[in-house]
Amino acid sequence: MAQRSANTSELNKNLLILHFTVFIWGFTSILGALISISAVQLVWYRVLIAMVSLFFYFKFNKTAFKVSRNTFLKLFFTGALVGGHWILFFASIKLSTVPVTLVCLSSMTLFTAVLEPLFNKKRISKLEIIAGLLIITGIVLIFKFETRYTKGIIAGLLSALFASIFSIINSKQVQKLEPAIISFYELTGAFFWATVYLLFTNGFNHAMLLKNSDIGYLLLLGTICTSLAYVAGVSVMRELSAFRVALITNLEPVYGILMSFLFFGDMNKMTTGFWVGALIILSTIFLFPVAQKQIHKRTNR
Repeated sequence: MAQRSANTSELNKNLLILHFTVFIWGFTSILGALISISAVQLVWYRVLIAMVSLFFYFKFNKTAFKVSRNTFLKLFFTGALVGGHWILFFASIKLSTVPVTLVCLSSMTLFTAVLEPLFNKKRISKLEIIAGLLIITGIVLIFKFETRYTKGIIAGLLSALFASIFSIINSKQVQKLEPAIISFYELTGAFFWATVYLLFTNGFNHAMLLKNSDIGYLLLLGTICTSLAYVAGVSVMRELSAFRVALITNLEPVYGILMSFLFFGDMNKMTTGFWVGALIILSTIFLFPVAQKQIHKRTNR
C-alpha cells in the first residue's frame, strides 16, 4: 500500500511538472511571432543560449557530463530531429499564424500513437488512436484552416512528426541518462546542424543582427523556454510514456492560442468553436487515464 501511494505521488509530481512545462512551451509560439529574424536563425540563437546555460549549470553544480562515444552520437543525431522540429515550428508560424501552427502540432498525439508501438515492437492501441483522432477533431474546431496557409500547415505537420520521433527516442534514453545530460548533447547536435544549414545557405548575414527587443525575447526563449523546459520535459519520461507526454502536450495549443489572443489583443475573436474544441481536448486528456484504467481492470478480471 505504501509503495502504491509513493508511486501515485511520484506520478502526480511528474504530471504537475509536465503541465507546467507545457504551459511554458505555449509561450514559445508568442516569442516566435515577436522575434524578427528567420526561423533557422532564431533556432540557432535559441539552442546556442540553451546549450551555454546548461554548460554553466554543469560547471556551477560540478556535474560530470561525459558520455560514451556511442551515446554521444545517438544524442547528437537526435539533436538533428530536435533542431528540425523547432525550425519547422517557427517556419510554420512565419508562413501562417500562431493558431494554425499550434493546430498542426496537435497531430503529434496521433503520430506517437502509431509510431511508439512500432519503435517498441508492441501492438498499436486502439484507445490511443481514438484519443489522437479526438484531439485533432477538437483542435481543428478551434480554428478553421485556410488554403493560403498550405506551406505553413505542411511545416507544422512535419514539426509534429519530428517531435513525436525524438520524444519516443528520449523516453528510452532517460532510463539510462540524466535528463540534463540528454538535453545538453541533443541541443549541441541541434546547434551543429543548424550551423551547417546556415553555412550552406549563406544564412550568416546581416539578417542575423538582432534588434534590442529580439535579444530579450531570445534570452527568455533560450533559458526558461528551452534549457529549463526541455530538461523538465525529458525528465518526466522516466514515469510517463511518450504517448502520455504527447497527449498532455496538446494543452500547448490551448495555452498558446489563449496567450496569442491575450498578447495580440484578439480576445473578441474567440468563437464557440474554440470553446467546443478546447473542451474536447481537455476531456480527452483527463478522461484518457480513466478509460485506460477501466480497460485494464476488465482485461485483468
